[in-house]
Amino acid sequence: MRKKVSIIGAGQTGASTAQRIVQRGYADVVLTDVVEGLAEGKALDLQESAPIEGFNALAQGVTTTPDGGGYEATSNSDLVIITSGVARKPGMSRDDLLAINQKVISTVVRAVVDQSPNCVIVMLTNPVDAMTQLAYRVSGFPSNRVIGQAGILDTARYKTFIALELNVAFQDVEAIVLGGHGDSMVPLPNETRVGGQPLTSLLTKDRIDQIVERTRRGGEEIVRFLKTGSAFYAPSAALAAMADAILLGQNRIYPCCAYLEGQYGIRDLYVGVPVKLGTNGIEEIIELSLSPDELAALQHSAEAVKSLVQAMKI
Repeated sequence: MRKKVSIIGAGQTGASTAQRIVQRGYADVVLTDVVEGLAEGKALDLQESAPIEGFNALAQGVTTTPDGGGYEATSNSDLVIITSGVARKPGMSRDDLLAINQKVISTVVRAVVDQSPNCVIVMLTNPVDAMTQLAYRVSGFPSNRVIGQAGILDTARYKTFIALELNVAFQDVEAIVLGGHGDSMVPLPNETRVGGQPLTSLLTKDRIDQIVERTRRGGEEIVRFLKTGSAFYAPSAALAAMADAILLGQNRIYPCCAYLEGQYGIRDLYVGVPVKLGTNGIEEIIELSLSPDELAALQHSAEAVKSLVQAMKI
């Protein structure tokens, strides 16, 4: 029997995620949006690709209301991915989105929980660390079933820039990015390997610092190019990877936005760290052995997230 995934928000990221998941064939997808007809049109278009792509999973589109109505079609979902909210515009930071998206996410999460009380929730809406903390508070779910997507995307950007710099296959870069999804994220150059070789032996510190800075501003760079939107191909790929790990019980080690209860010296806060991702959501939080500087950077990043959470008064 196929799994059921509901994706809240039929914009570029939501629709791209729906496409990636439904083409895998193991889950039916319900796509929702408050814009009348948007989800229905995209879902139908996606469904009509089934004879060409060779999948038998179902795609359904549903119009919901801003007050949380119309979510009945999402009932009994195994996984709910929330992408809804206002996207960043040029000159807008993730933090600027806080007040706008707090109300949206609170309404959406209540509707999702009402229909699918046993689901796992994956958050994408920015600022994602704060929005994941909000979803956790509003849902009443155990923290392992509320997860934020950030570190997989940030790590992918970091790996991409390294591979392009060294002219190597993207798959041959081993790296991880921790911390909040924003300017204070924490790439770990000392833990980065390229074909088994330390990155620090392949590039100068100045060049590594430039790559780290580009990684931190990776989303902003794309927003500047697009002007009227934000990234969606890489974010949707990251969400689909999380769906695979959860719905197929893969127990993959991924950097995700997870609720820490003392790990890394951080308590009662969602921050990006490596986790084992499986059937129950976060099966385990992995504690890396960080240098004093790396640990300080991660805790500094956590403080930036904490300030947003405090601003929401949750």
